[in-house]
Amino acid sequence: MPGRPKGRRGAAERTPLSRERVISTAVAVADQKGSASLSMRAIAEPLGVEAMSLYHHVAGKEDVLDGMVDAVFGEIELPPRDVDWRRAMRHRADSARAALRRHPWAVALMDSRTRPGPATLRHHDAVLGAFRAAGFSVVMAAHAVSLIDAYLYGFVIQELSLPFNGSAEVEEVADAILREMPADTYPHLTELATAHVLKPGYDYGDEFAFGLGLILDALHPDEAVSA
Repeated sequence: MPGRPKGRRGAAERTPLSRERVISTAVAVADQKGSASLSMRAIAEPLGVEAMSLYHHVAGKEDVLDGMVDAVFGEIELPPRDVDWRRAMRHRADSARAALRRHPWAVALMDSRTRPGPATLRHHDAVLGAFRAAGFSVVMAAHAVSLIDAYLYGFVIQELSLPFNGSAEVEEVADAILREMPADTYPHLTELATAHVLKPGYDYGDEFAFGLGLILDALHPDEAVSA
């Protein structure tokens, strides 16, 4: 009896479609093309199925977006429990920034979903729990989370919008601006570029740690308002 031709895969050999595969593929599509290009058809194509097949695993695009946001929250490390709360929050913020840089579309969606998934809920509960364990009142913990996340999301949005990525591109962009910018008309911008931005080792990302440090140093459990 002749064997099956080489290179062909039967239906039983295919990786079965699942909610996890749909969501991970949607994340990959958004990473590559942006969330504006995301559609059920765009998700189905790399999976090798028809768009209607996805509806056996997700309710629709909104459900996909919920799952995508939850997947990103799942990548963010929770604040460690065995360190000082400031170090824990710095660790969590650094991890969140890295995740948002990996998925540039995510920052606009992180707090927009009305049906948060388990990873999202676990993340927020752990962050609040770290503040409560450090002696923050419920109200002060809410203030702290709001302040840190406003800074975190805003910084990532600004960072992703910059017209350079890496020191080589910084130098290229700065040199081009300096050539078109009269130094005597804009002396402080010229000074910033020549005395700081164009110095070896400059990294705009260092601004994140500086600003985050100021915020964390300004927060104190003993100033908490009684809950």
